[in-house]
Amino acid sequence: MNRKKKINQTLKAKAKKANAKFHNTGKPKYISKAERERLAIETEHSVEELSPLKS
Repeated sequence: MNRKKKINQTLKAKAKKANAKFHNTGKPKYISKAERERLAIETEHSVEELSPLKS
């Protein structure tokens, strides 16, 4: 690979990576099954704590 081509290739790769940081896919962040279960349990407990106060 000649020198100009290699330089252009590395510059294009850096530009592509820098540009990718600005464009988010809108995809939600992955939450593991254990984490989802823990969050569900926490919300259940918080709802149970609030429900006796309302009654």
